[in-house]
Amino acid sequence: MLNQKRFGRLAWLWLSVAVLLLDQLSKVYFEGALTLHQQITVIPDYFSWTLAYNTGAAFSFLADAAGWQRWFFAAIALVVSMVLVVWLKRLKAHETWLAVALALVLGGAIGNLFDRVAYGHVIDFILVHWQNRWYFPAFNLADSAITLGAILLALDMFKTQKSAELSHD
Repeated sequence: MLNQKRFGRLAWLWLSVAVLLLDQLSKVYFEGALTLHQQITVIPDYFSWTLAYNTGAAFSFLADAAGWQRWFFAAIALVVSMVLVVWLKRLKAHETWLAVALALVLGGAIGNLFDRVAYGHVIDFILVHWQNRWYFPAFNLADSAITLGAILLALDMFKTQKSAELSHD
């Protein structure tokens, strides 16, 4: 019990580390296996591996800026990561889903932060598309972890809100 008070849910940082390791290992693999913009079809008309570099944020937002965005997005990721660690530390023992959500977002944020600082861009390799007519922007495992974590955060928020409403009735 004392450890719970002192460290909160920081034990969930193992999940952040796992996301970070899987993300970085997958990026090293695909950067070695593919040339820039090369595509390898996995499921025809729907899913391919590719290699893309994103100097911007999600959906290549500000990718064409003069270079300042590298440090701007790195600073944002660093601040968000620190906030997530503090939030994780302050969670109660019963807030497991929230801990998982925060750990996923943290692992993904650090994975993309590492790329941005080390290489000046984020390495993306997953390409979802429909019959060569529609393409979702390329993404990576860090992006997937951030998205899953955000979905879990939203679900936890609705669950918590519903529990609060039921306790007031």
